[in-house]
Amino acid sequence: MTAIKDGEYTATIYKLIKDSQYVEAIHILNGQLQKHTKSRAALSLLGFCYYHIQDFTNSADCYEQLTQLHPEVEEYKVYYAQSLYKAGAYPEAMKASFMLDNPSSHVKMVKLQACIKYCEEEYPAAKSLLEQLPQEDPDYVYNTGCLLFQDGKHEEACKKFSSAMQVLGYLPALSYNIALCYYSLKNYPQAVKYIGEIIEQGIREHPELSVGLTTEGIDVHSVGNTLVLHQTALIEAFNLKAAIEYQLKNVKGAQEALTDMPPRSEEELDPVTLHNQALVNMDTKPSEGFEKLAFLLQQPSFPPVTFGNLLLLYCKHEYFDLAADVLAENTHLTYKFLSPYMYQFLDALLTCQTAPEEAFRKFDEMNGKLTEQLRKLAKQVQEARLARDDEAQKKSLQENDLMQEKYIVVLMAQSKIYWNRENFQMVEKIFRKSVEVCNEDDTWKLNVAHVLFMQNKYKEAIGFYEPIVKKHYEDVEQCNMQECPCKCKPSVTPESQQLCADASAVASHLCMISVSAVFSCVGCRLSLFPCLQCCSCRFLAPELQTLSDT
Repeated sequence: MTAIKDGEYTATIYKLIKDSQYVEAIHILNGQLQKHTKSRAALSLLGFCYYHIQDFTNSADCYEQLTQLHPEVEEYKVYYAQSLYKAGAYPEAMKASFMLDNPSSHVKMVKLQACIKYCEEEYPAAKSLLEQLPQEDPDYVYNTGCLLFQDGKHEEACKKFSSAMQVLGYLPALSYNIALCYYSLKNYPQAVKYIGEIIEQGIREHPELSVGLTTEGIDVHSVGNTLVLHQTALIEAFNLKAAIEYQLKNVKGAQEALTDMPPRSEEELDPVTLHNQALVNMDTKPSEGFEKLAFLLQQPSFPPVTFGNLLLLYCKHEYFDLAADVLAENTHLTYKFLSPYMYQFLDALLTCQTAPEEAFRKFDEMNGKLTEQLRKLAKQVQEARLARDDEAQKKSLQENDLMQEKYIVVLMAQSKIYWNRENFQMVEKIFRKSVEVCNEDDTWKLNVAHVLFMQNKYKEAIGFYEPIVKKHYEDVEQCNMQECPCKCKPSVTPESQQLCADASAVASHLCMISVSAVFSCVGCRLSLFPCLQCCSCRFLAPELQTLSDT
């Protein structure tokens, strides 16, 4: 950078800040601070610039010095506590918040303390602090929505966020929270609608963020983790879009959503994006994916599903020893991040490697409990239908679908024990016992067909394949008849040959059991973790201090 003439430092620094060239401004200000170590102007502007490039640790350091040099300035105490909070130093931020002794800062202090408690997962304490605010305060409504979301009350949370938006106007963060509520309610079209609004506004108002250029193959530089990027909620929106595509089994769409987001270097990626990149590219880059997930587990914070997904992926790729090691080395994470169902499933899955009979018993016990829960849910659905309670019926049906998926997961893992031994008669017996629960499920039907096929029961197998092929025919690619396992069987007609070929393709499309490998089922369905951008006090970034503060 060219030398700055005497008398032009002020104009140069403010121009750099106006143009968002914070890194260059920081370089100049650090040089000035070396000459004048207690310069109020240099420290306040440095704190401001560090804050805007999301370097909250250095920002907090600047404001800490200012609170010591100028204890009479209340704003520095606010900025210091806020920077600590943003840096994730919650105990230190809480301690700093008590320095705000001016009555005019009381509301800011309460909001910040509520945010800290929320981030520390002390939700009752956060709620208690929020209740000290006036109920007409938009932040009260906004953050109450966050607590409702955390409590699983997604519809109520959505109403709170919508109410806050009516008062505050359009905010990307609020729009994201509404989208996340719809995602949690499995109302994907509505979620996509709000995501689209965030992305459209981001492209329109901030073309410098290079949205979508990486997907198009254009070489672009990192935009960095700036405050502007954070305020657009584009990173959160693209992660949520990827999660929706992934849930809809559109892996390519999920990959594109992640490459569409503003470009950043790998070391600049947030934990959620790093996790999601690992997950959507696992089929093509498994080693890289495992490395990213293992790295995340070593960090102070990471998406809650990271632990479970790493274990499931190790099992899916049959790295059972690695899964067992991770489980043994991270017992403190087990109770926090694995549900009882997930822990029991993984425990039984790992037991398969040394004691298959014991594993079979564990799986059987799990499905016995799940069967009872499914019967209760079926009764609830019937009662809601008779009472014409559409809301209760919808909720019960969603719970039933989730429970049935869990049942299928366990059933497939249990069946694999005998499939590996080529005891197909026993596998068929296991499937027949589950007909009450699974007779409408395509995964179950397809696997029954495979088992029948392996026992040369071709006509019966075709009876199960045919409805699946017809249902998914538009997704079936043209198959080479020489790849059809039925082609040489005298009891199969030419029409049946084509049907079996199509069924083979459908098996791949549905990601279920293949004739040669049972474990490619929904049994280890993974999930992207959309980060909840919520409960953030809408504090403004620190105000620019003038050089006359010296």
